[in-house]
Amino acid sequence: MLKITLSVSAFLLMLWSTTGTLQKEERSEPRNLTKADSLPNAAAWPAELNVTHFAGHDLTPSPACLAVAPTGEVFVGVDMIGSLGKTPGKGSIMRLVDTNNDGKVDQHTTFAMLDNPRGIIAQGDQVFVLHTTFSKETGKASGMDLVVLEDKNHDGVADGPAKPLIQNVCSPKFLQSRGTDHATNGIRMGIDGWIYIAVGDFGFHDALDRSGKKMTQLGGGIVRVRPDGTEMEVYTHGLRNIYDVAIDPYMNIFTRDNTNDGGGWNIRFSNQIQSGEYGYPVLFKNFTEEIIPALIDLGGGSGTGSLFLDDPTWPAKYNRVPMMADWGRSQVYVHRLTPDGPTFQQKEEEFIKLSQVTDLDIDASGRVYLAAWDGAGYSGNPGKGFISRAVPQGWQYKAFKDISKSSVKQLAALLRSESAVQRLAAQQELLKRPAKDAAKAAWTVAEDKKAPLYVRVAGMYTYAQVAGAEGIDKLAKLASESDMREYALRALADRKPYVAKVPVEPFLKALENGNAREKLAAAIGLGRLGRPEGAQALLKVKVPGSFVAPAKGTEGPHATPNSAIVTPHIAVRALVALNAVDACVNAIGTENSTIALWALRYMHDPKAVDGLIATYGKTSDKALKDQILTTMGRIYKKEADYDGSWWWSTRPDTHGPYYKAVEWESSAKVKDFLMKEFNAASDKQFFADLNARNRMGITEFGGEEVVAAKEEVKVDLEKIRNKKGQVGESSIEDVMLAIAKIQGDPATGRKLFTKQGCVACHSLSRNEVMKGPFMGQIGSIMNREQIAESILKPNASISQGFASVMITTKGDKTYMGFVSEESAEKLVIRDITGQVNTIKVANITSRKEMETSMMPPGLANELSYEEFASLITFLSQQKK
Repeated sequence: MLKITLSVSAFLLMLWSTTGTLQKEERSEPRNLTKADSLPNAAAWPAELNVTHFAGHDLTPSPACLAVAPTGEVFVGVDMIGSLGKTPGKGSIMRLVDTNNDGKVDQHTTFAMLDNPRGIIAQGDQVFVLHTTFSKETGKASGMDLVVLEDKNHDGVADGPAKPLIQNVCSPKFLQSRGTDHATNGIRMGIDGWIYIAVGDFGFHDALDRSGKKMTQLGGGIVRVRPDGTEMEVYTHGLRNIYDVAIDPYMNIFTRDNTNDGGGWNIRFSNQIQSGEYGYPVLFKNFTEEIIPALIDLGGGSGTGSLFLDDPTWPAKYNRVPMMADWGRSQVYVHRLTPDGPTFQQKEEEFIKLSQVTDLDIDASGRVYLAAWDGAGYSGNPGKGFISRAVPQGWQYKAFKDISKSSVKQLAALLRSESAVQRLAAQQELLKRPAKDAAKAAWTVAEDKKAPLYVRVAGMYTYAQVAGAEGIDKLAKLASESDMREYALRALADRKPYVAKVPVEPFLKALENGNAREKLAAAIGLGRLGRPEGAQALLKVKVPGSFVAPAKGTEGPHATPNSAIVTPHIAVRALVALNAVDACVNAIGTENSTIALWALRYMHDPKAVDGLIATYGKTSDKALKDQILTTMGRIYKKEADYDGSWWWSTRPDTHGPYYKAVEWESSAKVKDFLMKEFNAASDKQFFADLNARNRMGITEFGGEEVVAAKEEVKVDLEKIRNKKGQVGESSIEDVMLAIAKIQGDPATGRKLFTKQGCVACHSLSRNEVMKGPFMGQIGSIMNREQIAESILKPNASISQGFASVMITTKGDKTYMGFVSEESAEKLVIRDITGQVNTIKVANITSRKEMETSMMPPGLANELSYEEFASLITFLSQQKK
């Protein structure tokens, strides 16, 4: 069916070299999609759903995130600062209520004023928000905080100021210079009770939780914390700029990340496994044997909100799947998951098309709400943005009442619900009840062998949270049961304050004899328990033949599923967490040598250096000697301690193995040893390759030139003003930041409008022949930022009436362009070269509206910042 695009932006179609008449292409059959209504809404969705307009920009302009309370109240993060803006006082949390359940908001309040809201969780009387903080003295960004607000009187307004749970969970320097484009983002609570935080690659320095714990992280990943703001810890590392996570009932976590802009800004979908290293930016190209690879590279895009939908009111084909929003593609996807050993494989499928979708969430009655940025630009727009609601066809509203007054027995019954939202709500309410009663009720659910597995897991995690250290014996009992072993092992090692009392035997047994998922849970747990006896068991984990470094000059398989590498990878992370230097050194030369040397790559410990040198002297095995030399080359330097003063920018050096390498206390000893072996070696090339691969900087070895880390620096506009090709060499965000500081020359812009061929598809005067979108009044419709975005990202939104159309006529002749004139008898189509074709309607055999703009991305790549700013200024002045 016809799909309608409703945005006003992307109003530009520039000249591009292509042909107007195309060969007929093989295309898959279109899905049965429903078209949008006349209000701002989704553009297409499966026929099994009913998608309607819920709220518009008058209430929710520039919605960056949203969350839905189990009882149905929708909390929307309004962000009028956007990703590149820097002026505070423009953010809020709007609370929307559909009191008569007709699918439209009819009550609203401003719940709280908070800038740059990036993630929300609504549970009971509490609303958790992740947002940017600003200094009252300077007006500049001072960091990002995870806070909690309460509304105990249920008037729709927070009772008082926000209470911080984590402070400074984003480096302020880059919030100040760039905005939140690579900052810390979405939050979501799992059935284990942790709040999971999506951290972008600004990273953070000295983040502070409520227990006084400080933590620093270079780069992106997932951080988690208890709802009271304690026990903050890193969950995974090595991601670029994730926006959110999807969490299933068994605590499997999924996200969409992307590669750096210079590499295509490609989206990668991954299974996030606790303690895993995903490699961005220093390992994911040239050291891919060491990382957990993504499950697939999906091409260009920009991942945003995520949700694992688990609700009995939804059709089976759209239930129990991760739903991932992609802002760049204006599309929500589902991923069909297939178990693959300790992880998964997947198949992506289009789901709901929504203009620059930012987030989605579901309530306990089965209503899904989706937020659309809808062309609000990089700094927010009061006239853009809306919320849609999606429910299955034939869905009937069934109220989920306020459970604050429910009995323990009633809450335990809700733990058995088929709805993940209801289970989590029941759990969180049970945690407020007398511990003895709540623990008994939860344990009854956990040990019920007749209950579905997801129900037992919910009961187990509820019991674990209520009972704390006192529940360890019962959790260990669950670990002896085959159906629950994997999950019980996870729960036993879940809380660091309690692990001293956790028995190690169930983990050792599972690592030796368990199935693939049990082995993985055991390896994770052994790294968390901190017992030295775990090292010997971890060293027995077999490393697959796929543990091979990419060939020189080639990019490794960083987005190809490799289930065989996952458990060895986690075993290595556990050995490093245990600081098992002696055990690893002693294993060199044994059947466990490969995993031991792998782990030693990360152990910058004098004992490791001494042990490697001693072992090298004792062996005559040439292959083993080379492996030891390789390990020594790796630990010659280490990553510099991160102090929050630098960042690797949007296009970092991806050579690896370190971004900002520095020497450490044993570097001199390593160099002396390697120099001695180099001088005695007949194969000097081995050392040259080692030097180049690890960027050791030992000039005597030869090899490739050392490239210093590229740090984020302040743009010197005078130096770059006349440099050509800057637009193509820079990320979109960097271009936007640059042209905001350059006014440009409109006279030059007019010349560029002709020189770049814009005149082929656009008119500036109504006296001219009307071609494509009229540019004579573009400045009264769009501001400079919106015009720039439309050129840089032409497919982000397409002007209504100017989407590309593919027409096939009798004789299988195909035309692609935009329709400039149409009547009952004829149709006039103009292609990207400006060529006009008149077609008889009677000869048309098929007509299909394309989802992409005729204007391909990259048309401004050859321009300098100054030239691009001039073109934008010229267009912004067209207000006839």
